[in-house]
Amino acid sequence: MTNDALFSSYSLLPDTWDEMYSSETSIRQQYDLINSFLKNTSPEALYKKEELSKQLFMSQGVTFTVYNDSQGIEKIFPFDVIPRIITSKEWDKIDRGIKQRLKALNLFIKDIYHDQFILKDGIISSDLIYSCPNYLREMVGVNVPYDVYVHIAGVDLIRNSDGEFYVLEDNLRTPSGVSYMLENREISKRIFPGVLPKNGIRAVSNYPNVLYKKLSELSNQNNPNVVLLTPGIYNSAYYEHSTLARLMGIELVEGSDLVIKDHFVYMKTTNGLKRVDVIYRRVDDAFLDPLEFNAASTLGVAGIMAAYRKGNVNIVNAPGTGVADDKATYVHVPDMIKYYLNEEPILKNIETYQMAKPEDHDYVVKNITKMVLKKTDGSGGYGMLMGHEASEKEIEDYLATVSENPSNFIAQPILKLSTAPCCIDGMLSPRCVDLRPFALSGRDGIDITPGGLTRVALKKGSLVVNSSQGGGSKDTWVIQQ
Repeated sequence: MTNDALFSSYSLLPDTWDEMYSSETSIRQQYDLINSFLKNTSPEALYKKEELSKQLFMSQGVTFTVYNDSQGIEKIFPFDVIPRIITSKEWDKIDRGIKQRLKALNLFIKDIYHDQFILKDGIISSDLIYSCPNYLREMVGVNVPYDVYVHIAGVDLIRNSDGEFYVLEDNLRTPSGVSYMLENREISKRIFPGVLPKNGIRAVSNYPNVLYKKLSELSNQNNPNVVLLTPGIYNSAYYEHSTLARLMGIELVEGSDLVIKDHFVYMKTTNGLKRVDVIYRRVDDAFLDPLEFNAASTLGVAGIMAAYRKGNVNIVNAPGTGVADDKATYVHVPDMIKYYLNEEPILKNIETYQMAKPEDHDYVVKNITKMVLKKTDGSGGYGMLMGHEASEKEIEDYLATVSENPSNFIAQPILKLSTAPCCIDGMLSPRCVDLRPFALSGRDGIDITPGGLTRVALKKGSLVVNSSQGGGSKDTWVIQQ
């Protein structure tokens, strides 16, 4: 007996690419096996799988923090049991596009902190760089191992109504979410036993091993001491910090666990001080060293930048990488690819308007109901204006804020994010999704984990996928063909 009722209310959204359906009645080939599995799974069995996934997340402590929630900040990360499936052909383009992008961005960061050829040649304005809050003058002239600034990246992609993937933003400072990707896969193995091997799904579980290898190779020590520096248990991504440290077999430390002596970094242990060679930091630049940045910070280590500049410790990602993932810099990434690599971009940017440009500002204001406005240094879905949902008063207030410092804001057209089937109240229903693949760069090149984190806007009609704004996630399957 087939579970046809599960699909009975699935209605495609107009002018929107659906990951599972190519039409109202036609299933895309990559979804054939999972579609067959779902049709032969009773509503009761599917409900039990949902409950099992919630229990597994609860028992593992898979949480995130919502800072503006008065009901309590710790929440279990919502998970949808229906996987998002990507073909090997689609993944090949994503893989090549992200590698191309990261090569150009690494060259850009090195150039900005050294010769600044891209500024001298007029490709990018000097004002854009020097006004960027993430540009660190303390990094000028600093050489980093193997010229790799961005060791860990999470590049956000969306699929538009034309079926093509576009880059939404580059997360190059302390990108998060990889622990959810790993946990999602482990839960899929539990609730869909046997289905993954039949689909030939590429594995993601090797990520911690690859990360540890790339971190270790940054040091010239035979057995380098690698640690993960966390802001502490109250950080929104602390679950991820502790998970990655455990999976890599390295120490999870806070700033108070480290000390600088003779320009070397040491970790306090019960047996005395132990030298630290590589630090995978999840502390933002501003809090990394109170002697050079925020003097009130207790999250970092006083003197760590001096040790870093002397080459006595390696910091991942390199301080100052934020200059390349600022939303104002994002506009110029296609120009960087052409300038540094002499190639056409494989993955396109979303059309972006800079509010500091009078012609862009005027166009955005005239078309405000078709636009989303963002802070250039914003993240997590905070500080945005969705023009089609905002009231006249909200628009007026937001534009007043923009007028105070237009260079801090960009605008983009409201896109038709692709939809994927989600199990909502026992029925399949389309919800908007994006994709964050994770890339690891080292001296031997760039490795991208096949799949990444698919984030879901669980609220009906919503385009905001961030967990802090009511979003969730689902497992991402890349089919091996």
